[in-house]
Amino acid sequence: MEYRTDLALESLARAAVRSGITEKRRGEHFRITEIHVADDESGRSIGKGKGTYITLEGQPLSRFSDDTENMAVELAAELRQLLPREGCVLVAGLGNQDITPDALGPRTMASVLATRHLKKELAQEDEDFLKNLRPVSVIAGGVLGQTGIESAELIHAVAEAIRPAAVIAVDALACSSLERLGTTVQLADTGIAPGSGVANHRLALTQEVFGVPVIGMGVPTVIGMRTIAEDLTGHPLKVPRPEMMVTPRDVDRLITQAAHLLACGINLALHPEMNYADVCGLTA
Repeated sequence: MEYRTDLALESLARAAVRSGITEKRRGEHFRITEIHVADDESGRSIGKGKGTYITLEGQPLSRFSDDTENMAVELAAELRQLLPREGCVLVAGLGNQDITPDALGPRTMASVLATRHLKKELAQEDEDFLKNLRPVSVIAGGVLGQTGIESAELIHAVAEAIRPAAVIAVDALACSSLERLGTTVQLADTGIAPGSGVANHRLALTQEVFGVPVIGMGVPTVIGMRTIAEDLTGHPLKVPRPEMMVTPRDVDRLITQAAHLLACGINLALHPEMNYADVCGLTA
């Protein structure tokens, strides 16, 4: 069977060989699994490179929850451990704003605090709280079909200009399990390969390309119809069919809620002196 997924946790579950791969479990408001791949050779069995993959599983993100604040704080703590402690961070939203299942990146960027310009603008002001915020730049440049520019090319050009200490790239993901569709967040210090889960490979965003850590971050918003059929029946389809990607019926609400959660997690990770009420108030 051919399973299309961006989630390291799902790839590991189907791997015949696990040499050089370790798992740690924790979490209070999410079920958190941290997978560490020792080297590229070990990662070949799951189709992933050397690095750390953190999966946070919980309730459907499309639902309103009284636990959102705690989830955002826990997400921020997991993200913070993958980032350098100091320096400017470039946060990039990948995807197409006009296609709802692919709009997670751009929608998240709408609520990420851009602060790189504040130190100069507030030089004469007595706003120590704002001036002490970590410098953050935000970009959501669209997709190749809209701009004629690969997302990696555009983000790399911006990174060359502002020289960030790290890049966070947010994108919609694909999964191979219905239970993880719209319920899961993945973080990875190996960067991100846009479109890989739906066989639409684009230039990757990695530390090798950018010269600084690149943290990939996303939520599964689509799953392959073939994957669903083969998973439910336990057998490969006998007759070749065109691949179709399926998304939840409430995908509009999923993107809205997931974008809010990711943006809050990013803001709290980058500005630990702020609390959930602060970031919600500043991005409302």
